[in-house]
Amino acid sequence: MRSIKERNYTVFFTLCQPQTSTFVIFSHILCFMKDFSLVKSLFKDCLKPEDRYQKIIAMGKKLPPIAEKHRISENIIPGCQSIVYLHTELREGKLFFTAASDALISSGLAALLILAYDGTSPEVVLKQEPSFLEELQITTSLTPGRSNGLASMYLRMQQDALKFLLPLK
Repeated sequence: MRSIKERNYTVFFTLCQPQTSTFVIFSHILCFMKDFSLVKSLFKDCLKPEDRYQKIIAMGKKLPPIAEKHRISENIIPGCQSIVYLHTELREGKLFFTAASDALISSGLAALLILAYDGTSPEVVLKQEPSFLEELQITTSLTPGRSNGLASMYLRMQQDALKFLLPLK
């Protein structure tokens, strides 16, 4: 068992055997790629939908609190079953996210996306979709309403990334 501390998140995972497949990534694309292996490793033992659901809820319980000043209507994500706030900051060319929700499952879904994209460039958020959600069968473990909320969260992250890339004049 190993522990990684990233910003306010501590993630525990078991080291996995290296993949047998090798992917060739061209150097001009490399700066836009994000390795989601950490996120994938968290769910490797979740074989049933209930296990994935419980893992997401546990992530929601560990989501660091969002500052009260960011609990404003502009940060509410439309399309979620629960009230979800998402605040995005750009520091030194990297995006940093904080989120909060009144429902643990929504908090967990936000935590999942934050773990995947926090500290990445706006280009990564825009160009690299969270394909790991399908690979891990997370979207199939959710109700259609929660799945739509998850898509809305990612869409907001993309909109914020674009906003930082194309600042208003």
